[in-house]
Amino acid sequence: MRRDSDRLRFEIEARDGGARAGVLYTAHGEVRTPAFIPLATKGTVRGLESEEVAGLGYELILGNTYHLFVSPGPDRIADADGLHEFMGWKRSLITDSGGFQVFSLAHGGVADEVKGSGRPGGDQGSVVSIGEEGVRFRSYKDGSSLFISPEVSMEVQAKLGSDIALAFDECTPYHADREYTAKSTERTHRWLERCLKWHGENGPERQAVFGIVQGGVHEDLRRESAQAVSEAGVDGLAIGGTLGRNKEEMREVLAFTAPLLPEEAPKHLLGIGEVDDLLAGIALGLDVFDCAVPTRLARHGVALVPDPGNRFRLDLRRAGWVGSRDSIVEGCPCAACKYHDRDYLSYLSRAEELTAVRLLCIHNLTYMHELTTHARTAITSGSFHSYTRRVLDGEAPWTTA
Repeated sequence: MRRDSDRLRFEIEARDGGARAGVLYTAHGEVRTPAFIPLATKGTVRGLESEEVAGLGYELILGNTYHLFVSPGPDRIADADGLHEFMGWKRSLITDSGGFQVFSLAHGGVADEVKGSGRPGGDQGSVVSIGEEGVRFRSYKDGSSLFISPEVSMEVQAKLGSDIALAFDECTPYHADREYTAKSTERTHRWLERCLKWHGENGPERQAVFGIVQGGVHEDLRRESAQAVSEAGVDGLAIGGTLGRNKEEMREVLAFTAPLLPEEAPKHLLGIGEVDDLLAGIALGLDVFDCAVPTRLARHGVALVPDPGNRFRLDLRRAGWVGSRDSIVEGCPCAACKYHDRDYLSYLSRAEELTAVRLLCIHNLTYMHELTTHARTAITSGSFHSYTRRVLDGEAPWTTA
């Protein structure tokens, strides 16, 4: 682990059991943790302008290296003085490595996998090869052949100018056997060395680098990976790769992986951020979480609500909301709940109006920000266990403090 305050500094301010509240200091300001990170996949948080996202209270967002590499391209963004300036975002920014997309193209998507319905095999026509040097694939935009290696990933992220860059890795699926997972994990460690070498010689001085712990569902492989990544010259650690074929197995993998990470390190859980999973991760001492769920649900007319029996979801596209004057959630401070009712939002969503996507994105991101903000307050007051129980029992996050 590096301890370079010019690149990144992390301070733990309070603890409650395994949960902790802290502050992550980056080149673009402070990030209070625990924190949920909205995805700005293609240089925008879906449907929202950057200042709107900041206005919701977010201090850190995530840009997608793979998509920005394909289009508009890193040179175009570099000409605009980096992704911050390109998208008008003035706060902290993290970029992934493109490794997750390697997994998605070669093996299939991870979202359904975690829900227990993963499909073996992805868009095999998109990946030409995965080898020691890197990954060659076809652009989804025009079919041209593209190549990402550890060095290319770090160069792209350097041009994007993010505050935190993730090392290039391969995210293996749960249906990969142990032999493949072990070989892939070892290669990810070699790729990490190459990432750090390139970044040390060419990277922005104030850009931090996080390494990614792999190893699939195998405790011994996770232990080996946690040791290898922790001993490298990284500024923080992320938990990546498959976490199992369902939530129960995911919780088991996280339970034996999280304690393996250095106590003083900032810890990022990649791609996981549903309400119950986020609370479980915070309890294990994880600090930041990124996930597409809030904005993806909004695109399909689904709002986050305090209803654990329905996975914290309210489907506004189903019939039954005609004449309902209720807000999505009583007491929610978002614009969708303050100014509109379920009838109107259902109508807009069923009509596929863009306003519905915007309003539901605002609501869902507000819900996640309220969840982590009040979790932080509960940790500071020593009441995180009680807070978690009440949220999981169906209370809104803002009513539990």
